[in-house]
Amino acid sequence: MDWVGRAQDHSGDGGIGSLHLVHGWGPTYPETTGYLIPTLLAAGEGLHRPDLAGRAVRAADTLLAVQRPDGGWQGGRVGEHRPSVVFNTAQVIRGMLAAHAYTGAQRYLDAAVRAGAWIVSVQEADGCWSRHNFMGAARVYDTYVDAPLLLLHRATGEPGLKEAAVRNLAWVEGRQAANGWFTDADNTVKHNDRPIIHTLAYTIDGLAECGDLLADPQWTEMAEAAARPLRDRFLQHGVLHGRYDRSWNGSEALITTGGAQLAVAWQRLARAGMDSAYAHAAARMRGLLVALQACTAEGPPDGRGALTGSHPLWGRYEKFACPNWATKYLADALLCADGRTFC
Repeated sequence: MDWVGRAQDHSGDGGIGSLHLVHGWGPTYPETTGYLIPTLLAAGEGLHRPDLAGRAVRAADTLLAVQRPDGGWQGGRVGEHRPSVVFNTAQVIRGMLAAHAYTGAQRYLDAAVRAGAWIVSVQEADGCWSRHNFMGAARVYDTYVDAPLLLLHRATGEPGLKEAAVRNLAWVEGRQAANGWFTDADNTVKHNDRPIIHTLAYTIDGLAECGDLLADPQWTEMAEAAARPLRDRFLQHGVLHGRYDRSWNGSEALITTGGAQLAVAWQRLARAGMDSAYAHAAARMRGLLVALQACTAEGPPDGRGALTGSHPLWGRYEKFACPNWATKYLADALLCADGRTFC
């Protein structure tokens, strides 16, 4: 969390960017700033550090200032002038809801309501989101959009939010193979035949969270079907590849973000009553990531406490960089182990 604070201080606007080990600190990334807000609040409570809650509120106010007239938040980083993107907007909804719950301030809930209405309005007839998403392509990791829509429904009672989430979940169901693997799970077109564990983990954790929010085991079971092959490979080899094809054959270096996300998802599935191997895998992944985090103490001071995007750090995903979302999910995985609210 000290590293997250440094990232915020270097942004210049109260949002949170990332660190590249060659090019230095980058500008605010609205999407990841959004879902860092609940992490800051939970860590502030767990570590008895009110400064972290103050940082969360500051980040939330920064995001309010850059919300688009349509209700969404832009893709990419501040200054890139990209249009509103469904996935990114949904992650800011997570932050707005957390800021509202913490402060009681209506402005955060109002912003979330505008954002949710925009997401619902641009959903395709078949339940996916494509035109207003990254690459203009429909992807199954929008289960990670469905969960904040359901959280917003819980806060407001607006039925259209729940209906949109369930429509998308039904669309995702049609893209899961018998062995648990998902079609349309990568954040590229070129490598969609072997998606990265970062987006696979979004898909899995989104399904598991929706299963909990809807009290419907169907979605939890879909999450478990995809989580199990990755869990088993990790327990067998002690590490994961960065990508997996439809036969669960791996390639490329470990993506630490995906590893941390999987630790969260595995812990969530363990708490949902799945077998004890999930808790064991989550604990083992946490141990690996903490060891990798410790390595940053040997590098430049700005990187200490963070995770690099890949291991080794010259891997293809976020090469030579410390993306703030990797450190966010490490914190979430550790908070899960401490019984906090992320799983």
